[in-house]
Amino acid sequence: MPLRSIVTFLFAILLSGAAQAATILVWGDSLSAGYGLRPKEDWPTLLQTRLAREGFRHTVINASVSGETTAGGRTRLSAALDRHNPDFLILELGANDGLRGLQPALMGENLSAMIQAARSKGAKVLLVGMQLPPNYGPAYTRRFQQTFAEVARAEKVPLVPFLLDGFADKPELFQPDGIHPTAEAQPLIVETVWKGLKALLKG
Repeated sequence: MPLRSIVTFLFAILLSGAAQAATILVWGDSLSAGYGLRPKEDWPTLLQTRLAREGFRHTVINASVSGETTAGGRTRLSAALDRHNPDFLILELGANDGLRGLQPALMGENLSAMIQAARSKGAKVLLVGMQLPPNYGPAYTRRFQQTFAEVARAEKVPLVPFLLDGFADKPELFQPDGIHPTAEAQPLIVETVWKGLKALLKG
């Protein structure tokens, strides 16, 4: 093969590799799916903008489903990993387990299984935790919250302790149901997630 053709071929390969942006898969429930919001107001969409501003060419794929539990997410994850082949997984599930009073131990098993499945496909995982209101009882709410930290420690993945950190006690930043954040709260969620994600992206 002539030298000129070899150079052209190698240059084409380099360009092809450069064009392949890394993929971030957001795997969550209604808090990430944009429940009650207009298109492009949800925090995963705003995260895409933040990534570009910070100089990252990563593509965010939001595969979150309203009402999803960790059991449902675990069932669906394998197909999503095969389809999207993500480089990073933001795992935001567990809130619906807590609202339904499901066993934290089972939630932890499901979270661990999803982290392991993602890791087996070569994806780095950011686990995002949740907290429950006090009316669920101190013992249950404490055990629920501790589960996220225990899973993160056991699986050696970074943890964002609380998705709604900094505004959970501000009713004006929640929709009338008192559960789902408003559009005004979405940038705050991005800031919270970014604190855990930026180190993972650079690692």
